Amino acid sequence: MSEVLSIQSAVSYGFAGNSVAVFALRRAGIDVWPVFTVNFSNHTGYGAWRGSVMTTDQVAEVVTGVDDRGALANVDAVLSGYQGAPDMGRAILEAVALTRERNPQAIYCCDPVMGDVGRGFYAAPGIPEFMRDQVVSQATIMTPNLFELEYLTERTTSTIADVVEATAALRARGPQTVLVTSVVGLDADSSGMRMIAQNATETWQVTTPLIDRTFTGSGDLTTAVLLANVLQGADLGTALSNTASAVYGVLARTDELGRSELALVQAQDEIIAPRRRFEATRI
Repeated sequence: MSEVLSIQSAVSYGFAGNSVAVFALRRAGIDVWPVFTVNFSNHTGYGAWRGSVMTTDQVAEVVTGVDDRGALANVDAVLSGYQGAPDMGRAILEAVALTRERNPQAIYCCDPVMGDVGRGFYAAPGIPEFMRDQVVSQATIMTPNLFELEYLTERTTSTIADVVEATAALRARGPQTVLVTSVVGLDADSSGMRMIAQNATETWQVTTPLIDRTFTGSGDLTTAVLLANVLQGADLGTALSNTASAVYGVLARTDELGRSELALVQAQDEIIAPRRRFEATRI
């Protein structure tokens, strides 16, 4: 059984960061050792929350404690999402380095959470630059949305071909595999939500129906499901199909129930056996 060290935010109420990733990975059959970068009452999209931001020393202490148990030698992947501050990013990279010291085969899966189309940057100052200049070269897998891809590669995209080229440019700087989310508009069907995944030999795309609302935590879910598929040995096309199908199933169920938070528990079977499947096609 694969094991993941997941260093992300946590909320008591609702689903974001580790509150999504831990459930999804465990439901998929992956052991997860969560490390919290924040411990909030709820995600910040509500406009008000309570709780604490962890210091880098606190995060490092927890990782060291996990290492004291000898557990890092069995960790197959480090997963990170929203980093909060550049200093936290450095603490995460130190955890990645320590994990790779204990297990040289360990991979690093990074969701470079910084901003989005229409919203611009919402990450704290310094994080985008840190992601671009320090994290990209260390990641094995990255899952940027279209806005983040353009920033990380200093490119603009107006066609699917542009996205494919930008994805290759990002891979050339470090990651072996890149999944681009929220690829809408361009020269594609604007009624669907597209994902594009690429490794050294293949590029795949998949489109799911567009659900016209915002879902906090959907990116955390996407990255966690993709990582589970990679760790379980799925090829890129299958991993993309499985990821898109699972995420769509959870989002559709959430919308159906009219919930503001992801219906992760109610739709948990979608993570491993989606009722509706969307097949990826090779580009």
